Amino acid sequence: QAQLVESGGGSVQAGESLRLSCAATEYKYTRNCMGWFRQAPGKEREAVAAIMIADSRTFYRDSVKGRFTISQDNAKNTVYLQMDSLKPDDSAMYYCASGEDFIAFLGQSMDYWGKGTLVTVSS
Repeated sequence: QAQLVESGGGSVQAGESLRLSCAATEYKYTRNCMGWFRQAPGKEREAVAAIMIADSRTFYRDSVKGRFTISQDNAKNTVYLQMDSLKPDDSAMYYCASGEDFIAFLGQSMDYWGKGTLVTVSS
């Protein structure tokens, strides 16, 4: 049974936007911190953005600052990643995960993971 379910991926041109969604199938799969990761073919998985559910503090990796926005809808147990001004380097499988805090996020030691949604950006 899926714990976190991502959606919203697709194929776009450089400069376009996508909004990814991550829905927890049950509340128990949410944690203090919800985050997005990505992994491109042949590359290591990297932490992209995270949000603390209690106070909406956010964290972004430098390469997406100013272009990506993470947000939450607690009533729907859903976290979003708005991705604007997409670049070919943003192409990857994007994963949602839930964990304890930003330390867990940066260490990629999250408790629950989704199966991913594919984002492809062409030039």
